[in-house]
Amino acid sequence: MNIPKYIQQYRKELTLKNYSENTINNYCCQVELFLKKHQSQFTEPAKINETAIKIYLLQFKTRNAMCHAISSIKLFYKLTVKQPLKFKYIEYPRSEKKLPRIIDKEYLLDCISKIENLKHKLIITMAFSTGMRVSEVCNLHIKDVDFERKVIYIKNAKGRKDRIVPLSDNVSNLMLKYLLFYKPNVYVFNGQFDLKYSHRSCNEIVKKYVGRDYHFHLLRHSSFTSLLESGTDLRIIQKLAGHASSRTTEIYTHVSNQLLSKINLPI
Repeated sequence: MNIPKYIQQYRKELTLKNYSENTINNYCCQVELFLKKHQSQFTEPAKINETAIKIYLLQFKTRNAMCHAISSIKLFYKLTVKQPLKFKYIEYPRSEKKLPRIIDKEYLLDCISKIENLKHKLIITMAFSTGMRVSEVCNLHIKDVDFERKVIYIKNAKGRKDRIVPLSDNVSNLMLKYLLFYKPNVYVFNGQFDLKYSHRSCNEIVKKYVGRDYHFHLLRHSSFTSLLESGTDLRIIQKLAGHASSRTTEIYTHVSNQLLSKINLPI
């Protein structure tokens, strides 16, 4: 099985479909692992049967991991192998109705106040203030921060969508201080050896300053829950979050302590 040939072709098809570079790399990696797993048993991807695919998918322990594998391999068979019905009887696993974890606002603000490293302080402060994803923080260009209008332009985010989030005075002042000290050229946050700060580094600083049990995405959940509790309309939060459906944003109503405390219980 000529795996490099198929991966190259798949990459070309995804590029023509205007998928982001990150998605293309992730999908190609998933398909390459899938093909390597079956190359000793099958000579061509088209000959890999439904049973073998289902057995392969059973190795994934979480729903998200399995869904990611299904999406990438299914699209591979549709675009590259030209077998769109290969996954006709292979469905996505049922969704898990889990509520997002959040970090207590007062605890988080206390943690931020103790951070002395200017870069780390700005990353966590901005993420909590705006609800930006870790990829959006790492990909943020200096030119996309408008200090006069007090907004941040988030370009080419998840789903190839652009949006605008507000830039508070506190974050603005902190960022100006940071830019003056570090003097980055293109991206706001540079890595130690790379032009961009890494996702892993962002997660590590959250664990360092907030707690080992926390990760970067919880800053996003905590941001929108805090906005909801302060009275911000759910439709505005949906726009700030970049959610395509309001149902995604509504999940924050289930984790808000202030909303729950207003319920008049029968006893």
